[in-house]
Amino acid sequence: MEKSSFLNSSIGRKWIVAVTGILLIGFILIHLLGNLSIFLGPEIMNAYAARLHQLGILLWIARIGLLAVAGLHIFFTMALWRENHQASPQKYAVKQSLETTLYARSMRLSGLVVLGFVLFHLAQFTWKWVTPEYKEWIDSLGQHDVYRMLVAAFGNPWVTGFYLISVAFLAMHLSHGIGSLFQTFGLSNKKLRLRFQYAGLIAAWAFFLGYASIPAAVFLKLLPH
Repeated sequence: MEKSSFLNSSIGRKWIVAVTGILLIGFILIHLLGNLSIFLGPEIMNAYAARLHQLGILLWIARIGLLAVAGLHIFFTMALWRENHQASPQKYAVKQSLETTLYARSMRLSGLVVLGFVLFHLAQFTWKWVTPEYKEWIDSLGQHDVYRMLVAAFGNPWVTGFYLISVAFLAMHLSHGIGSLFQTFGLSNKKLRLRFQYAGLIAAWAFFLGYASIPAAVFLKLLPH
């Protein structure tokens, strides 16, 4: 009963959104650090990818767990939005436009763009539905040639443009999300709120620079060969 009431309360839902958000931010950071190995050249990038695949069942457990976390984050975020909107639609809309930032007001839009981006990313690089020829690309060491795959993908200006726009929306989403975590956990107050907002902005756009540097470097032919 207590568990049910926690999940049905605004506080409980906010905590779930916050905790799942932290887990997703952790993944975003780890994924970025791995992807940045592209700047160290093909051998290191492909060796990193090969080590990941050697995890076997552990990798699939991590993927399923990540999918579950993302699903919970989306579900409870939408539940909170519906709850706030149904409580007083007109008042909520006016209050939202006056008291929140652009990043906060665009959370649903940026979240949907990021979701679409993730699905396309998976279809292109993980499932290889968009470019099935990637499955056959092997480097001189017999490893899947992830480096060549990224170079080929981001050599396309449309793909590069889409990725840059998508990670910009990701940064917008994180700009509000990271700052609001402290308020959810009761660690913020009127004095600290602005500092946490700035911290969220800095962290979010640092993620943007990191992720954007990869397609930009490929497209501008700045990578080692």
